[in-house]
This record gives sequence, structure tokens and C-alpha cells, in this order.
Amino acid sequence: MTERRLARRYDLALPVIVRLPVNKEASPHNGQTRDISTRGVYFTLHKELQPGTELDFTLTLPAEITQGTEVFVRAHGRVVRVDRKNGEAADANVGVAAVIERYDIIRGEPVHA
Repeated sequence: MTERRLARRYDLALPVIVRLPVNKEASPHNGQTRDISTRGVYFTLHKELQPGTELDFTLTLPAEITQGTEVFVRAHGRVVRVDRKNGEAADANVGVAAVIERYDIIRGEPVHA
């Protein structure tokens, strides 16, 4: 199979908060990333999503990764693929691949030891 990714992907397990702006849901959904690049993200979520769904998400890069301050990444994207294993319960986590259409990086305060 030919590699189609245009940006390097990093294996990072980080908490992610997902909001569905189109549905205007009041509560966010918590998940965890598996990997991320500047163009896309793959995460697991306890919510069934459909390809094409728009979403906003926020993840935090901890000070250990950024070498000094927490960095918050706020992004808007679109679901391109949903992975559900056959036979999994309806309440099991679902794998979601999303393309990142735009993002903002917000630096936190320096962490002092």
C-alpha cells in the first residue's frame, strides 16, 4: 500500500475534548488521541460519529513534551473515517480519523519545578 499522508504523524496519547458545533450539543465528549499530525488526528471516543461530521476539538500538549509550558491546540475539522470493530458493544469506544481544517495554538504559563 502506498503512503498517502503528506505530514509526519506522531504517536501521542493525549486527552481530547470534542464538541459537535453543528448539533449544538451542550456537553463535550472526552476521548484520547492515538496519533496526530499538522493535517489530521486519530482519536478514540465514546460517541458514534459519521464521516463528514464537523467537529471542534481541544487537546493539551503537556510541558514534558513542549519542554516548558503547556500548549493548547484548538482545532476545527471533519471526520473522514470511523473505525468500529465487528461485534463491539454499542457503548464501546469508536476510532475516529479527522482532517484538521484549521487550528490555533495557545501557550500556557511556564511550569516551574
